[in-house]
Amino acid sequence: MSQLPGSAVPLGTAPPAEAIPRTDVPAAPAPPAAQRVLPLRHPGRWIVTALVLVLVAQIAHGLVTNPFYQWDRFSYWFLRPTVLDGLLITLEVTLFSAVLGLLGGVLLALGRLSPSPVLRAVSWVYTWLFRSVPLIVVLLFLYNFSALYRTLSVGVPFGPSFFTFDESRLATDMAVAVVGLSLNEAAYASEVVRGGLLSVDQGQHEAAAALGLPLRYRFTRIVLPQALRSIVPNYVNQLIGLVKGTSLVFYVSLLDLFGTVQSMGSTYPGDIVPLLLVATAWYLILTSVVSVVQFYVERYYARGALRTLPPTPLQKVRGGLREARARVRRETAT
Repeated sequence: MSQLPGSAVPLGTAPPAEAIPRTDVPAAPAPPAAQRVLPLRHPGRWIVTALVLVLVAQIAHGLVTNPFYQWDRFSYWFLRPTVLDGLLITLEVTLFSAVLGLLGGVLLALGRLSPSPVLRAVSWVYTWLFRSVPLIVVLLFLYNFSALYRTLSVGVPFGPSFFTFDESRLATDMAVAVVGLSLNEAAYASEVVRGGLLSVDQGQHEAAAALGLPLRYRFTRIVLPQALRSIVPNYVNQLIGLVKGTSLVFYVSLLDLFGTVQSMGSTYPGDIVPLLLVATAWYLILTSVVSVVQFYVERYYARGALRTLPPTPLQKVRGGLREARARVRRETAT
């Protein structure tokens, strides 16, 4: 059989199928490295972000350029000894009221959960009463308490008293402020604690009882650690409200941070706005510190409930730096 010159296929023989180029076969896809991934566009998100940035820039510009704020007077008053003394009183009132209010709230919560109808009724009435009455009314009532009871005594009801003391000597401005805030705080803290205790799954109680664990051990080692995951964030919110609520003690003649600012504003009427900004800045600092403490406490009690703990701010910064370095390396390599 003859063969054309330069041809590898004899004449009269059909070429093999693999030797015929096919035009109906699609081209092979490009390797993944050569493909370009197009992200999903969110024009609405960019528009809202731009509007928010414009508003923030306008607010910042107004704060910096408006002479009405008198930032030079703000820096003058910010660390004055008078303001720092008021800040110290605010911290003392907050600390004492938070501790006493939490202890009272725990007792009230246990009373609400007690099988005794008397304890349940008394705890419910106390919580209902102090959650219904404004804090300023409680403080003013305690401030004028000596007009109702000049002397207090401890003894047998409707019988002889063991000892008597003058109420006006004990009712100092600090005592009135701490007692009033503690009474009010205990009512709200009791609901926080009770809600946290009720949030623990009933199976945990049944499993602890099936193991024969004592009631006290069950509460301190099994129920309470799980309840704290719910109690801590809610009570810290109450604590932040308590920090701001201390500003009301000014009305019972206790010069805390807000009272000092009010007093100095009356003496220096031209510095009212800078003084209010000083109080605002200090309250922001105090609530920010409480929020940071809340984060770490929540992170501590989240162990065992989450597979991975939330990163700390320092860990977020380190992770962002690592991602930035990796992005730079990828861009330089390409």
